Amino acid sequence: MIRPRFNWDLGRRTLPLGERTVVMGVVNVTPDSFSDGGRFGEPAAAVDHGLRLLDEGAEILDVGGESTRPGAAVIGSDAARYARRPSVGAEEELRRVLPVLEGLRKSRPDAVLSVDTYKAEVARRVVEAGADVVNDVSGFGWDSRMAETVAELRCGVVLMHTRGLPEQWRNLEPAEDIVGLVLSELRGSAAGGIKAGVAAERIVLDPGFGFGKNFEENYPLLAHLDRLQLGFPLLSGPSRKSFLGRTAGRRTTGSDLPPDQRLNPTLAAVVASVLKGAHIVRVHDVRQAVEAVAVADAILASE
Repeated sequence: MIRPRFNWDLGRRTLPLGERTVVMGVVNVTPDSFSDGGRFGEPAAAVDHGLRLLDEGAEILDVGGESTRPGAAVIGSDAARYARRPSVGAEEELRRVLPVLEGLRKSRPDAVLSVDTYKAEVARRVVEAGADVVNDVSGFGWDSRMAETVAELRCGVVLMHTRGLPEQWRNLEPAEDIVGLVLSELRGSAAGGIKAGVAAERIVLDPGFGFGKNFEENYPLLAHLDRLQLGFPLLSGPSRKSFLGRTAGRRTTGSDLPPDQRLNPTLAAVVASVLKGAHIVRVHDVRQAVEAVAVADAILASE
């Protein structure tokens, strides 16, 4: 397929997308992340990890201070609407994220930095501290102030599709047409952002693998990722997701692979994403992903 090209407007700069795949490296500074919780909880360790990912070829770093793994509670601007029990508040999230963001910006002034948050207050503070991108896993759905805040900040934004809330995911009924549902709701998220004043050139869309989708629903999304070309760049984030661990593990060991053993299936999903039109891939294992997307990009260039 021919992958459309874009210039992603990040406010302070633009990032060309489409000629080759951009790799986004994950920097989790949470104690309970599903894949590497606690390993980089200290700011110095997280900064060192981020610098290592940049050296391995990441063009964007995505820093996250709150886990949205299955079962987690979330708090938006209307806390009672979203969660029945305490979760990570804005101040705690900022306490985790800001030192890492500031350390990375000091060490690599030209790096493209993203912060994974659904809270408007956090978004404002991190962009003021130097973040280029707000990566909202709720697609403007969990904090009613987020769209207008991002519009005012004039930064880049990733709108991810999430079905339901993390504490509901294990009990969600299967969607009749998961691809159609994601297509419709991503279109709605983008339209809502534009209505709030977010420039279309600042928006990237993400189907949200694993976020409110059961194991089987992720594969139609991957197979039909090209259907989500709605006039915006696409980001794919299958890295270390449980649906990959189940598929690969049951072929090899007879049981689900744990997160730290999901590299090979992750690379398979990353290559499939690129061949289906993804402009950005979000991964934990950067060097291996850079090598994999180089081959996928060569295939696309040869069509």
